Amino acid sequence: MSAPKVSFEFFPPKTEAAEAALWKTVERLAPLNPEFVSVTYGADGSTRERTHQVIARLLEDTTLPAVPHLTCVGAPRAEIDAIADSYWDLGVRSLVALRGDPEGGAEAQYQPHPEGYAYASDLVSGLLERHPFELFVGAYPETHPQAVSSEADLENLRRKVDAGGHRAITQFFFDNACYLRFRDRVAAAGIEVELIPGILPVTNFNTLVRFAGACGATIPKSLARLFEGLDEDPTTRQLIAAHVAVNQAEALRREGVDDFHFYTLNRADLSFAVCHALGVQAS
Repeated sequence: MSAPKVSFEFFPPKTEAAEAALWKTVERLAPLNPEFVSVTYGADGSTRERTHQVIARLLEDTTLPAVPHLTCVGAPRAEIDAIADSYWDLGVRSLVALRGDPEGGAEAQYQPHPEGYAYASDLVSGLLERHPFELFVGAYPETHPQAVSSEADLENLRRKVDAGGHRAITQFFFDNACYLRFRDRVAAAGIEVELIPGILPVTNFNTLVRFAGACGATIPKSLARLFEGLDEDPTTRQLIAAHVAVNQAEALRREGVDDFHFYTLNRADLSFAVCHALGVQAS
């Protein structure tokens, strides 16, 4: 079996120390030749300038295909269009087009900007009117927490794909059955889109619980038991985390999955170890 394709997500740093850590992570992961690396945008677009700076440096200092997130929350259409234009002028040819979380976070009530793109499907259409970007969209194996139903969430994915979304990156999950059922539902609904599973190696279990609560991801009891009592034992926690992520990815490969998107949290070691175990070798 040949090695799978991989990609990595980073977030814009807020401090000098965090910035140094990010670029150390980029340096560590770059030799794995990822298909692309994405950079998040933050709730209500709050990291806009820092996202732009990270993308610009990736394009200038590395050969990595840099893919910025772009959301439609909290900004008028003209502002979003100008950001898209500036990315195109930089040489960016792919974007992750998302609705985005409101200022209060994922659990806050979303209100479209009165002069903006209302939802991700509108953003996808608008971006493609300006430039022929390759557009990634979001997908939710366990249903978006603000969706009225799983059926409505699936129809929302259809709208994004029909608008021109090329590929979909899923929210992270730990129960592969959730992803596989979702993949089957997408296929049965006739939605023709590649579903790239999002993998989150567990760097800190308490942080994971908070993330999962905000995005509606289920944490299996078996996973919680594995990390129980390891809060003050980072070495064992790291070993367990690598074991969990490798097992998850290998099980997905046996189901025909050949593309993985790693949520790195700007840390390299776990993602690097999992990729190595999957046969993705540094060059």
